[in-house]
Amino acid sequence: MRNKNGFTLIELMLVVIIIGVLVSMVVPRLAGRSEEARIAAAKADIRSNISVALDLFELDNGKYPTTEEGLSALRTKPGSASNWKGPYLKKEPVDPWGKKYAYRSPGEHNPDYDLYSYGSDGAEGGSDDITNWEEKK
Repeated sequence: MRNKNGFTLIELMLVVIIIGVLVSMVVPRLAGRSEEARIAAAKADIRSNISVALDLFELDNGKYPTTEEGLSALRTKPGSASNWKGPYLKKEPVDPWGKKYAYRSPGEHNPDYDLYSYGSDGAEGGSDDITNWEEKK
């Protein structure tokens, strides 16, 4: 008798069908989650990571960076900084959609600064903007 090693074509087809069925059940559940993850990452950056760096800058220099200095003042010393102890961030802050965060100081919505992302559409004022202030409904 010959010893046959390997799988038959039917066995391989069954495995492929089973994998296909599993994928067809899992993929619809994961669809749309990538956008939710981007939104969560932007919120974490705005409410924690960048805000902490801005607060450290303010603690060292007695004021927040101006709108003109922007968030780059957290990476390179601006001319107006008297006691800069940075860099306060390791890399240039960009939102999950690959665009720079918008920064304004003094803010229109907050006394110290406004920090926000334009979201997936990249345009200011959309319903997908992520901000460090609460929208009034």
